[in-house]
Amino acid sequence: MENENSKKPGFNISVNVDQTPILYTDNVFMSANEDGLVFDFCQKMGPTNQMRIVARIGMSKEHGKKFAKSLEALLVSSETKLQTQTGEKTLN
Repeated sequence: MENENSKKPGFNISVNVDQTPILYTDNVFMSANEDGLVFDFCQKMGPTNQMRIVARIGMSKEHGKKFAKSLEALLVSSETKLQTQTGEKTLN
């Protein structure tokens, strides 16, 4: 997967796929205070109204702004690639 960091010279990312699973989320709860942001990534537990937090991520507000900008660019890029690959245009 290509991202902004992997394009920077001298910056390598490695991951041990046996010890670093991809955690699926279908809900995200976000909170902020004067110190920063916290994201609680959750999974719905079957057909109940229960949710389980699978990961909690905290960051500064400045990092959160960079994250939001990078996420938007990634989404736009992936939509463009998807349209090019499938010839379909997604509706907003």
